[in-house]
Amino acid sequence: MKQLTSMPKTFSLKYTPIFVFAIITGIIGCKSTADVPIQEVNQTVEEVPDSEFTTEDSLEFVRILREKESEILDYRGSFPKDIEVHHVELELGFDYQNQSVSGIARLLISPHFYPIKTFELDAKEFELGRISKIVGEDTLKLGYSYTDAEKITIYLPEEIQKEDSIWVEINYKAFPERSTKAGSSAITDTKGLYFIDPLDTIPNKPTMIWTQGETEHNSRWFPMVDKPNQRFTQKFILTVPDSLISLSNGELISQNDLGNGMRQDTWVMDIPHAPYLAAVAVGDFGKVSDSWEDVPLGYYVEKGFEAGAKKVFQNTPEMIEFFSELLGVDFPWPKYDQLVVRDFVSGAMENTTLSIFMEELRLTEREAIDSEWDYIIAHELFHQWFGDYVTTESWSNLTLNEAFANYSEYLWNEHFYSRDEADLKLMAEKEGYFYEAETKQVDLIRFKYEDSEDMFDSHSYAKGGAILHMLRKAIGDEAFFESLKHYLKENALKSVEAHDLRLAIEEVTGRDMNWFFNQWFFDKGHPQLLVRADYSQPENVLLEVYQTQDLNTTPIYKLPFEVSWYVEGVRRSKRFVLERAFQQFALENEDPVEVVYFDEQKELLAITNPSFSPEQWSLQFFQSEYGVSRYEALDSLEISGREDLWRQAVKAGLSDDFSSIQEYSLLTLMSKDSWFQDMPELEELVFSIATNSEDNSVKSTALDVLAAQWKEKYNPTFRLMVNHPSYLVAGSALMGLMASETKPMSLEEVESYESEESYHMIIPVAEYYLDNAITGKGPWFMEKVRSLSGDGLYYFFGYFGEYFSMNPDEGEEEAILYLLNLMENSPKTGEKLGAFQALLGFADKPEVVEEMQRISGKESDDFLKQYYGYFLNNL
Repeated sequence: MKQLTSMPKTFSLKYTPIFVFAIITGIIGCKSTADVPIQEVNQTVEEVPDSEFTTEDSLEFVRILREKESEILDYRGSFPKDIEVHHVELELGFDYQNQSVSGIARLLISPHFYPIKTFELDAKEFELGRISKIVGEDTLKLGYSYTDAEKITIYLPEEIQKEDSIWVEINYKAFPERSTKAGSSAITDTKGLYFIDPLDTIPNKPTMIWTQGETEHNSRWFPMVDKPNQRFTQKFILTVPDSLISLSNGELISQNDLGNGMRQDTWVMDIPHAPYLAAVAVGDFGKVSDSWEDVPLGYYVEKGFEAGAKKVFQNTPEMIEFFSELLGVDFPWPKYDQLVVRDFVSGAMENTTLSIFMEELRLTEREAIDSEWDYIIAHELFHQWFGDYVTTESWSNLTLNEAFANYSEYLWNEHFYSRDEADLKLMAEKEGYFYEAETKQVDLIRFKYEDSEDMFDSHSYAKGGAILHMLRKAIGDEAFFESLKHYLKENALKSVEAHDLRLAIEEVTGRDMNWFFNQWFFDKGHPQLLVRADYSQPENVLLEVYQTQDLNTTPIYKLPFEVSWYVEGVRRSKRFVLERAFQQFALENEDPVEVVYFDEQKELLAITNPSFSPEQWSLQFFQSEYGVSRYEALDSLEISGREDLWRQAVKAGLSDDFSSIQEYSLLTLMSKDSWFQDMPELEELVFSIATNSEDNSVKSTALDVLAAQWKEKYNPTFRLMVNHPSYLVAGSALMGLMASETKPMSLEEVESYESEESYHMIIPVAEYYLDNAITGKGPWFMEKVRSLSGDGLYYFFGYFGEYFSMNPDEGEEEAILYLLNLMENSPKTGEKLGAFQALLGFADKPEVVEEMQRISGKESDDFLKQYYGYFLNNL
C-alpha cells in the first residue's frame, strides 16, 4: 500500500504545493504519542497503604502501574490461529442498482492445533442465508450466530481435530456501502468493494468495480478470517456483463457466455496468499500486453488511454528483471497485472498479481512523456516479494511490508536513474519522517495502537526505508542482498515478524544484530548529533560527536558512520562507530585539510549539526562528488547570510550534472533581478538550459526564468517551445507568451488551446481569462473542472472559484453546488481541500458558509477538520 505521495524528483515550484499537501495530510492526521493518563484508581491500587507514599509518590506509582497494565491490556499481537482457511471458492454476482454483492462462499478449513466445535469468520454488513457443511454431494445445515453484523460464529455437529478438514458453504449478500467506519489519512475509506458510477449517471466517468482489502476490509464482500497471518488459495467465479472485462488474482482459466448479456469468468489462484491481498475488478478497460520472460504482464486503463499506459508502465519488465536478480528470487507469481481506476482510496494497492493504482496514472500518450510514476510502480511491484510472497504476521509488524516497498524506490532510482536521484529522494523521505516525529514518536514495531490504520505512517514507510538503507551500509551490499535472499527463501509463503529478518541476517553474516534491531525496530526516536571538528592539527583532524537527543524517551545509539575529506580533488574516507553519548575520533588524515564531512552520503537517519561556517558550506558544494551533499550545501548557503557565496554556488549549479541542483538554481533566479545585472553571463546559461536541456522539468523551469526576466526578448523562443511534445515545456512557453505586453496573444490564439487536456496548458488559459476579465467562459470552466483530476484539479480549483465569483451570471449556483458536493462526498482529501478553498471565494454568501459549516461538522479526517475550522472560525 502506498500511503504518502512521495516527493517528485525536484523541489520545483510546479510540484511543491501538492508535495507539501501530501506530507501534511499524511502526517497531521496521525495521533501523537503521549504519556498514559492517570485514570481512576482500581481496587488493587486502593489497597496500597497510604502511609507508604507521599502524594507525589502515589501519583507516580499509579502512572507507572497504568503504563505496565497498558502494555498487557493494549497489546496488539498476531491474531490467534484457531482455524486455518486453506482454500476459498466464491461465486459472486454484482447488483449495480443496490451496490451489493450476492455470493456463495465455500471454505476449506481445519483446526490449527486445538480441536474445535465452533469457529468464527469475519463478515461485515452481510445478510446471511443458509450455512452448511458440505458432505459429499449433500449439505448439512449448520447453526450460527451473527454478532454486531461483523462476526459469524458457526456451530459444528461434532468436534474436529487438527488432522481433519471440512468444507463449509455460506450463502450471503454483502453491502459494502453500509460501512460506517471512517478511513484514515492513508486509506480514506473502508468499504472494501467499490461501485464507481454504478448507474452510469456521471458524464465522462466510466462504470467500474474494484476492491481494496487492506487492512481488514475484504471481509465486507466475502467471509473469511480477515487477518494477515492467514493464507489460502482461491477460485473466484465472477458473473459480469459480457461487455466488460473482469480481473482478479492468479489466472483466468475459463469464460462462459450465459446467453443473457452476462458472462461467467473463473479466476484461479493456486499459490496461497493473505486475505487482504485478494482482489477483483470489473470495467470497460483497455489492455496493453507485455511480458517478462514467460510471465504475462497486463497494463489496464480506461479505453483511450492505452498509449499512455504503455509509456507509464514501460519499465515494468526491466524492474522485474532487476529486482529478481538483486534478490536472487525470481518474480514468484504466474502473471502480473497493473490497473488504473477512478476514485481509488489510496495511492495504490499491491494485491497479489494485480496491483491497483489511483487515476493520476491515467495519462494520454503526450502526458506520459513527463510521467514520474516509476517510484509508485516500483513500490507496488516490490511488495510482490515483500508483503505478498512473505507477509507480515500482524499489523504491528507492518514495516516488514512497507519499509521494503519504500526502499525499493531508492533501489530502482539508484539503478535506473542515478545514485544522486536516489539519495535526494531518500533525504526527502527522512524529512517527512522528522516532521511527523515532532508530534509522534513510536516504536517502529509497535504492539499498541488504536486502529490498524494508524500503522500507515511515516514511521512504517519513510523511517523503515531509511533504516534498511543504514542496515545495508552497516553490513555491506553483498551481505545485505544475500540476507534478503535468505530471508525470502526461508520464509516463502509464510507470515513473519521482525526477528525473522534479524535471524536471516545473522545466519548470513555470522554477526549478532540485536543491537541494530533493538535501537531501530523496537525503540522510538532518532539520534540528534552535534558534530565538531578541531583543525588545530590539520594533518590529524580531531572529530567530536555528541548525541543530544532526549534520553528519557530515546536510546543512546550505536552508529557506524563515515568521515570523508578531499585532497587535491581526490576523495578519502574512514569509517568509525559511535557508541557513547560523546566520543572523539582522530582521523590521522596525514594531508592537511580545511574541512571534513560527517556522513557526506547522508546514510544516517539522524538530525546533524555540523557547525559549519559559510565558507565550509561553500567548500562542500564545490568539493563533494555526491549530489545530495551539494544540494544540502546549496540549501544551507541560502540561509547562511553570505549572499556572495550563495550566488557563486547558484551560478555553478546551473551547470551541475545533477538536474535537481540545476532546477534549484533556476528557481532561485526567478526573483533575483539584481544578480543578472551583476552577473550578465547568467542569462546565457539560463537560455542554454532552456534550449538544450534534455530534462523537461529543468527545461520548463528555465523557460519560466526567461519569462520572469526577459518576457519580450524571448518571445520567439516561447513561440517555438509552445509546440514542444512535453506539456511541462509547452505550458511554461504558453505562460511566457501570455506574459508579453508588446506582443500579446490574441483571444483567438488563447482559445485555440481550450481543448487541451493537460492542466499545464489549461491553467495558463484560465489565468489569461481572469487577468483579462474575459467573460462567456463559464461552460468551459465547468467542462474543465469535470475533466481534470489529481494535481491538475487541485490547482484549477482556485481559478474556477474566482471566475464564477467574478461572473455569477454564468453559472455561479451550479459551480457552488458542484464544489459543495465535492467537499462533502469526494473520496479524496485533496479534492475536498481544493473545493473548500474555492468555496472561500463565495464566503460573502451566508447560505454558502452555512453549508460549509454543516459539511465541516460531518468530516472525519482530522487534518481537514482542523483546516476547515480555522478558516470558518475566521470568516
